[in-house]
Amino acid sequence: MSYSLLHLLHLLGAIGFIGALFYEVAILDRVRVALPGAFSSELSQAVGKRSRQVLHAVVLLVYGAGLGLAWHHREVLAQPFASSFATLLSLKILLALLVFLSFGLVAVLLRRGAMTPVLYRRLHALVLAQMLVIVVLAKAMFFVHW
Repeated sequence: MSYSLLHLLHLLGAIGFIGALFYEVAILDRVRVALPGAFSSELSQAVGKRSRQVLHAVVLLVYGAGLGLAWHHREVLAQPFASSFATLLSLKILLALLVFLSFGLVAVLLRRGAMTPVLYRRLHALVLAQMLVIVVLAKAMFFVHW
């Protein structure tokens, strides 16, 4: 697969991933508070179920294309501190791994029944912040040099 196509797929997947999380953190969390308890709970369950269905494919797209892009830059990644590009790309990959682990933690806590609404909101806000830093790093890779 060509680098340009991988780059485009990665970008489109990232837009979907970040957009879904932004919607949940910035909009849906505030709407839930204004709704009656039973309806809020039903809405949360329905949105959560649909989000998981859609986001599985989106995450596969983002991380799959990301692996292809990382393979393309494997020589640069072999020396992560040799250039600003390599350092920023390495940081971006590290944050992407942390995002993956954070969502894994959310899944484990949900399955064990240990997830609280407050913890859920905090973890999602943390993941959104990590993703926004990844976006900044992605832009900086091509414009910041030292």
